[in-house]
Amino acid sequence: MSRPAQVVERLTGARVRRERGASRFELDDGRVAVLKNGASDPGSVAAEAAGLAWIAVPGGPPVPDVLGADDEWLVTTLVETGRPTREHAAELGRRLAVLHDTGADGFGAAPPGGPELAWIGHTRMRNGADAASWPQWYAEHRVEPYVRAARDAGDLDDTTVFEQVFARLPELAGPPEPPARLHGDLWSGNVLWGPHYAWLIDPAAHGGHRETDLAMLDLFGLPHLDAVRDGYRETSPLADGWEARIPLHQLFPLLVHTVLFGGGYAGQAVAAARAALRV
Repeated sequence: MSRPAQVVERLTGARVRRERGASRFELDDGRVAVLKNGASDPGSVAAEAAGLAWIAVPGGPPVPDVLGADDEWLVTTLVETGRPTREHAAELGRRLAVLHDTGADGFGAAPPGGPELAWIGHTRMRNGADAASWPQWYAEHRVEPYVRAARDAGDLDDTTVFEQVFARLPELAGPPEPPARLHGDLWSGNVLWGPHYAWLIDPAAHGGHRETDLAMLDLFGLPHLDAVRDGYRETSPLADGWEARIPLHQLFPLLVHTVLFGGGYAGQAVAAARAALRV
């Protein structure tokens, strides 16, 4: 038996009946487990496990069950794959609205048991519900730190446009919204189309603005995105002007990608900031 299989048995308390590659394992109770290593990003396993538990709300999008975890390894159930359909997309929108409406203790609130210093991708993300409003929190914890990091790395030469966004954020943000319970890293790769539903994986969960999850789906593309939006708005209508605010909410993931990968993402982040200012 391989070491990964031994890890799965230790963390789940179940016997591995068969190994299906390096990360999938059939258990003796019929479940299929997926093993993920988070050793390179300290604290990422705790953050992901807490996030999965937090966004697993009644009526929300289904997420894998956490079968076991330690400081290095995370074991979850396998999501069986299907194909994207408009019906599944509309249902995802309705369920995503339920998740958001479940709420959070504040903007930046971490999931219970999750670390304040978490991860998005392979870069750090600080949580902490210490801001009085979403514009203040978004500027201080989701945009400014990554603008500084990208500037210091030489990927952003001129940060004037971001400073203009900071100055106008209360105006640009639209009507005040209560803290929503966010997936937090909702690009298309973290949506798995199952036989009956669309599932969510790999959250960077926190309390935030509900338009942020929708804007991230728009940023990297998703099959039948219009159906997702329609289903969402059937359940929880969005405030007027939400479409014009998409670039504002895309600043965070674009800046994260700039910090991680540099290159063309810096130009996309600047373009998004300019578009946000045109609201």
